[in-house]
Amino acid sequence: MRRTRRVKIIATLGPASSDPETINRLFQAGADVFRINMSHASLDALKDYHAAIRAIEQQADHPIGILCDLQGPKLRVGVFDERQILLVTGASFAFDRNEKPGDASRVYLPHPEIFEGIEPGHHLLLNDGKLRFVVTAKTRDRIDSRVLVGGELSSRKGVSLPDTVLPVSPLTEKDREHLEFAANLGVDWIALSFVQRAEDVIEAKQLIDGRAGVLSKIEKPSAVLDIERILTESDAIMVARGDLGVEMPLEKVPGVQKRLTRLARRHGKPVVVATQMLESMISAPVPTRAEVSDVATAVFEGADAVMLSAESAAGQFPIESVTTMNAIALEVEQDPLYDGIINSQRPEPDTSSSGAISAAACSIAKDAGLVAIVCYTSTGATALRVARQRPRQPILALSTSKETARRLALAWGLHSILTEDPHSVADMVTRACRLVAGTGMAKLGDKLIVSAGLPFGTPGATNMLRVVKVEPQAMRAAQAQFRE
Repeated sequence: MRRTRRVKIIATLGPASSDPETINRLFQAGADVFRINMSHASLDALKDYHAAIRAIEQQADHPIGILCDLQGPKLRVGVFDERQILLVTGASFAFDRNEKPGDASRVYLPHPEIFEGIEPGHHLLLNDGKLRFVVTAKTRDRIDSRVLVGGELSSRKGVSLPDTVLPVSPLTEKDREHLEFAANLGVDWIALSFVQRAEDVIEAKQLIDGRAGVLSKIEKPSAVLDIERILTESDAIMVARGDLGVEMPLEKVPGVQKRLTRLARRHGKPVVVATQMLESMISAPVPTRAEVSDVATAVFEGADAVMLSAESAAGQFPIESVTTMNAIALEVEQDPLYDGIINSQRPEPDTSSSGAISAAACSIAKDAGLVAIVCYTSTGATALRVARQRPRQPILALSTSKETARRLALAWGLHSILTEDPHSVADMVTRACRLVAGTGMAKLGDKLIVSAGLPFGTPGATNMLRVVKVEPQAMRAAQAQFRE
């Protein structure tokens, strides 16, 4: 089974898509990776989702990625005496450490780390940014503020701090338990919420210890400011536009999305664009024109993956949401402007010999009119280097590692196949031609380019390119394999 689409689709699972039959339909409709949101899922649910996805993977003989999204710290105010209070713009309001129920002048804030990190002039946002406050003074136990944007406020609403870097780990005790369980279970990616700085990613990587890829969700202004270091430490990033839109002016988010997409490509790390992409399809069978344009923009920009959240997890039309996103992506990738936009952002090859060889493979494939690029890859690094160039030709990633093949399900343009390491250069050529022909990427007489490393099976040893032709023997072997 091979997708002809380059950008990948992530579908979040939830109440609307929890049974194996629906998950399989989502996969058939175009989902490449499934996300389990641990803000809502239990460990038992994660285990059930994992088993269902792996069964579909085995049946389809096609690697599927599983993304476990950790909840992260949740900052909330305490309770109020009344069901809700009205805060007037310009009024004074205090956040304190007194557990007594709040009123129109103050409320309990049960997070000592906020009192430690916040400073006068910093802003607090409540209830998804609907209410805004600026700090006028602070002590160890009290934060005085002025209401910049007032409105109604009720108990336990969320707090956002766009200007404050909190002295707190992004991993709560619950997150650490979920991380360990997910990594041992065999998920492919673990997404970190509440990333503020590169040190947060380093902490998570030490706990994961190579058992899964680390995807950093960029949802705070402090993470945008430290993005170069965060990208260096992460295996992938997510542009979490919903939270970014709360913590920074909405008009800045599209520019941040474009900047992060291009920066991730320059670093050779997959980038996911997420949140509210087809929001109206939670309750409608078709999206708005603006949503179609939003998804198309992410595809034109060269994002590795676009993600559905509530649309596939809790909406009325989960299958239609994936089908629609798939159709938009396919149409964009056939648009006459697509190649020009993608190529205008092409990064310089990295300075390693493997990077130069991967860039050369793409250049040769383009100039010689080759039909496909084949990468033998142990860790996925070689395939990601090729994908970074965004070639027009399909990319076949051949690996001996199930884990590598599954993680690459997140990356732009890569079709992964599990295979053994070749025994010789002749075996390498024959195997590549047979597998390319078997996917339908090539027919008899077509030429393709193969990258590999000698000695075979050595990670990071990509040092060879070979242009080869699909001969009758390879076609016969591919046809025999297909019949089997």
